[in-house]
Amino acid sequence: MATHIKNMKKIDTLVEDIYALFNSNNNTLSEKEVDTYIDMFAGSIKVHVKDFLKELPENKPKLRLSLIGKPDRQLWYNFKEPSTESLAPYTRIKFLYGYILEEFLIMLASISGHKVSQQQKEVELEGVTGHQDCFIDDVLVDCKSASGRGFNKFKYNTLSDDDPFGYLAQISSYAQANNVDEAGFLAINKSTGEICYSKVHSLEMIDAKKRIKHLKKIVANTTPPDKCYDDIPDGQSGNYKLSSGCVYCAHKHKCWSDSNDGKGLRTFQYATGKRYLTKVKKQPNVEEINV
Repeated sequence: MATHIKNMKKIDTLVEDIYALFNSNNNTLSEKEVDTYIDMFAGSIKVHVKDFLKELPENKPKLRLSLIGKPDRQLWYNFKEPSTESLAPYTRIKFLYGYILEEFLIMLASISGHKVSQQQKEVELEGVTGHQDCFIDDVLVDCKSASGRGFNKFKYNTLSDDDPFGYLAQISSYAQANNVDEAGFLAINKSTGEICYSKVHSLEMIDAKKRIKHLKKIVANTTPPDKCYDDIPDGQSGNYKLSSGCVYCAHKHKCWSDSNDGKGLRTFQYATGKRYLTKVKKQPNVEEINV
């Protein structure tokens, strides 16, 4: 991949330099250089769109570095009882434009004069491989798109308090594979366009090698580990529902088959979306969906 090193900028000014591109004609690159980065961006988008349009379920699940932050039980089900539940088309579209926004961030970093290198380099740790996003100004960077509360975790550096998608484990594995202790997230708010850079300190990183060894033992077991999350009260109704960490999991129906006295999850269609109840004491006044 092309690398721009003319100005030798530092990552601390990355966000303000990206914003400056849209405030004035503050671009120091030639039109030819800008066209090169735009063409690279377009090429990456073409690959992502084609992959999403033809994507099929994996016949043989594989442990990847991007997955090591997932909860133990979820990964056990991935390997032992792969889900046949298909993602809704709108969910797949949401994931696709998330990838597009992340590629967009890398393009903007390049056009704003920052050094982007080692993009999508394959790395390996304990026999498990993955593809890092890139290095920006010689700092390992993982690009993320998020909305609302998710983006604020990056903006206010609170991801270590609540990391349901395992982002810290993911970037820790890339850092350990590269033998570096400095890294960060470049995040964009999908709703507002706001961008932030969130440094990841060495104390926030996990021991990725230890985590991988643990997961290899987990997926070798014949019985699943404990549930990832407890169910939570559904307001004052006396009912209980899945926590947000379980709602988007493809294995929720198998995992919670013992709920509702062994009858499994009950699904209700609320105006805000589907709600999965594990215990029903008061019948909701909305449509129940048979799954």
